[in-house]
Amino acid sequence: MRGIENNLNVSRRNLLKFGAVAAGTAALTVGLGTKANWLKEKPAIAGNNITPDEALNQLLEGNKRFIENKRKNPNQSMGRIQEVAQGQTPFAAILSCADSRVPSEIIFDQGFGDLFVVRNAGNIATPEEIGSLEFGTLVLGAKVLMVIGHKNCGAVQATIDGNAVPGKIGSILDAIKPAIKMNQTLEESIISNVKLGISRLQASPVISQLIKEAKLKIVGGYYNLDTGMVKVVA
Repeated sequence: MRGIENNLNVSRRNLLKFGAVAAGTAALTVGLGTKANWLKEKPAIAGNNITPDEALNQLLEGNKRFIENKRKNPNQSMGRIQEVAQGQTPFAAILSCADSRVPSEIIFDQGFGDLFVVRNAGNIATPEEIGSLEFGTLVLGAKVLMVIGHKNCGAVQATIDGNAVPGKIGSILDAIKPAIKMNQTLEESIISNVKLGISRLQASPVISQLIKEAKLKIVGGYYNLDTGMVKVVA
């Protein structure tokens, strides 16, 4: 119980301190600090007690193991499940496409509690996704934030095609449209969409302040469906 209270107090202090130095974030910090029960998480092991560069290297090394068929499958035991049930300290946050062929924990060879993953079709940075990633970085302490697009992304292709779509699918394509330029290949458009997502995340005063303080690195990735390799593209 004391650990839970201590973690809540730390989270509140971090949020209030951040609100004092980041213009426009006061409402966020007060809201999270006073009425969000989801802040009552006791940290597990210090899995993110690393630098942003080390966090990025950890991701890329895991991907290298994956493509070389040398996966370690870390942190996937029942003991780990019980450990992180007490709290989480992911070292990386991911904004990825919801495509079933791009499972972050597998392609980066990570386990329970290692990655804070947000997924949607087209890996778009909507207000809800941005808010989730603000939580994953500011409160949970992820040190690297990667936006991942992937080869043959159907959402980007549909945006390029410009055909009418049913339901709310159009809202996804509308979010991608600003990334589409004339005479781009599909791969170029996918990477452009990744960069658009990064720019939207960087516009967050929460995330931009973490970057300014060297507590967070934000990068873009491109996942090759054929090889399993994640290439840093931004």
